Amino acid sequence: MTGSRLTALRPAAFGADPVGARMERILASSNYADGVFQNPVGARTTPSGGLVRALPGNMRKEARALRKPAAPIPVHPTTLADLAVPPKSGLRLTWMGHSTVLAEIGGRRVLFDPVWGDRCSPFAFAGPKRVHPVPVPLKSLGKVDVVVISHDHYDHLDMPTIRALVGTDTVFAVPLGVGAHLEYWGIDPKRLHELDWNESAEVDGLTLTATPARHFCGRGLRGRQQTLWASWVVAGGDHRIYHSGDTGYFPGFADIGAQHGPFDATMIQIGAYSEFWPDIHMTPEEGMRAHVDLSGGTPRGAMLPIHWGTFNLAPHPWADPAEGTLAAAKELGAKLATPRPGAPFEPAADLPDDWWWRTVAVPPRHGWPEYAAPAPESAPGSAVAPVPAPVLDSVAVDSGSDDEGADGAGGADDKGGADEDYEVARPR
Repeated sequence: MTGSRLTALRPAAFGADPVGARMERILASSNYADGVFQNPVGARTTPSGGLVRALPGNMRKEARALRKPAAPIPVHPTTLADLAVPPKSGLRLTWMGHSTVLAEIGGRRVLFDPVWGDRCSPFAFAGPKRVHPVPVPLKSLGKVDVVVISHDHYDHLDMPTIRALVGTDTVFAVPLGVGAHLEYWGIDPKRLHELDWNESAEVDGLTLTATPARHFCGRGLRGRQQTLWASWVVAGGDHRIYHSGDTGYFPGFADIGAQHGPFDATMIQIGAYSEFWPDIHMTPEEGMRAHVDLSGGTPRGAMLPIHWGTFNLAPHPWADPAEGTLAAAKELGAKLATPRPGAPFEPAADLPDDWWWRTVAVPPRHGWPEYAAPAPESAPGSAVAPVPAPVLDSVAVDSGSDDEGADGAGGADDKGGADEDYEVARPR
């Protein structure tokens, strides 16, 4: 079978390989060598052999039960009404789940890694499936000035979501090479800002800068390492924010902070880590260390944990990323924001200190940790009351596939959001 016929058989969600002038830019990049993009420090990008040996234990019913919520996730019910009121401070963040964050900054709206699909997979029938609905329909979100993509893995670059934005005037900021996918799906190249590390673009008063990350790329059976991955700095007005994308820990966080900080808020990947791929995803402790590095060695600004809670992509228990980040923040005295999906907050105001995951997760055998440090609204000297765990008669098992891996395997269906396979818990 010829190459052209093979290309015709590829799923559209695989995207397109860089060619022509785009490939010439890639070949000229100082970050590209030996036929692939290089990480800032060495990184193993494939799981270690121990993963296969660990599979039997990870597939036990008890282990699988820990990797998903045991009750409906409490999605924030009034996201659109809250967003209708402009942020008083000029900066507001809304975590939509996983790595998707709407940032209102400098009078503009920036949407990071938007994934509205039901599965992060190239197929509608298989692949990691979301465990909670997107808080609001994409069409209801209103004007988005800029979409920022960190890299081309399916849990960060979702074809149905991109296609839904074709008819808008939204501008896209993407790492070098990723623009090939967007053009293939219908985005006008005039709307693309395709950047190498440490390059910037000016969009409507915002400065968007692609900064280094320690990860990898790839959507299909070939073209691996032919598109760049990045973290991002966005500056607008008096505010600066940082989005890590996916990354392993590396010393470059301190350099990014020194060059582009200080940051009002950082959005840091703290989930989907594993001992089998330690170089490409951070643990919660490493994520907090990255936040501190970005802050110049002393915690400042707010940290919003991302890349957790929405898709089952690793062997660790579902609630561990949040619990580990909470423990690290308490130890270092860092300001941590833990909103429910869809709950907007302003980093300059009181941060959401809502340990909502404890109400829906399978509780640890010895119970949840208790912390003596009070939340901002607590009376001095009072302890934070532990959040009660759900009372469960049995462990729920979802009907969809929860295939795991270092990253999601693909895009999603064209529904642009959740289907009827789960309930939505609403605060009473």
